[in-house]
Amino acid sequence: MMHAPVRAALAASTAVLVLSGCSLAGGGEPSEPATSAGEGEGEGGGTVVLATHESFHLPKKLVRAFEEDSGYTLEVRAAGDAGTLATKLSLTADNPIADAAFGIDNTFASRPLGEGVFAPFAPTTAPPEEYALADGGDRLVPVDTASVCVNVDTAWFEQEGLEPPRTLDDLTDPAYADLLVVPGASTSSPGMAFFLATVAEHGDDWPDYWTDLLANGAKVVDGWEDAYYGDFTAASDNGTRPVVVSYDSSPAFTVSGDRSTTAALLDTCFRQVEYVGVLEGADNPAGAEALVDWLLSEEVQSALPESMYVYPVMPGATVPTDWADFAPQPTDPYEVAPEEIAANREQWLTEWTDVVSR
Repeated sequence: MMHAPVRAALAASTAVLVLSGCSLAGGGEPSEPATSAGEGEGEGGGTVVLATHESFHLPKKLVRAFEEDSGYTLEVRAAGDAGTLATKLSLTADNPIADAAFGIDNTFASRPLGEGVFAPFAPTTAPPEEYALADGGDRLVPVDTASVCVNVDTAWFEQEGLEPPRTLDDLTDPAYADLLVVPGASTSSPGMAFFLATVAEHGDDWPDYWTDLLANGAKVVDGWEDAYYGDFTAASDNGTRPVVVSYDSSPAFTVSGDRSTTAALLDTCFRQVEYVGVLEGADNPAGAEALVDWLLSEEVQSALPESMYVYPVMPGATVPTDWADFAPQPTDPYEVAPEEIAANREQWLTEWTDVVSR
């Protein structure tokens, strides 16, 4: 979610407020001392620690409201992209790094679930069943959704007089040589989602497709931000690649006048759902449960589109009106059954790494 999300700052001009009192991994100490247990002013008390991916952002006023209403102090620890987060949670299952974790999606959920990372928990108000995991739905709670799609810099293609690609197979056409940048499947949730779209399209022949994709000059980088803000021509002055793996919502944040300068290719999309869960063995499980309920509240759900550029899962949440014009959702996204992902993910990633490393 999302990155991310879903979660994911798609426009440099969008004001993103940093969470007050948060300690981000590698980002120094909290701006204020952490509250010790029992010192909160609301019904709860102490610090609740949220492990998440690097694209997690919410408005400062919402964080303040949560802290005032609940009595907990929120500390956020960013742990890289969703793939890195899933790995860290799995490796620390016996000594959890936080009380709750947000940002594990349907492409990376199988490993931490298999390692017993998350504790059973039912939120006060459950999200719609369509977003629930078939295996693990009692431990991971849906928060947001977005489809990972290939995006193009339409202004670049217009300037070059070249028709943009439309499908996954178009990306192997020599006309689009050296134009695509992709986040890695092993390190990035959108990268994994894009990989799964290629599995859904090509089945067991996906290694041949990736061989052709790389032979056509596709560039693979670690994470979404590296791809979007580092290489994508529509987001970086130094970018050289007008085709990038991003989200269906991305074009809503590259609007100039009455049109967007980018477009999502809706025939290339894979639906991603981001989850939150209470960590087994958490120091503050009550705070973690309160945090989950807060993430499902109407206020937070309605803030997700403009904070993390993903769609909320809860009914009643609001979405910006211009998303209908600039961020339409795909009607028939690619799908791979969660049980198939769980059974094959490690082998697929090993094979994918071999193909990319050749």
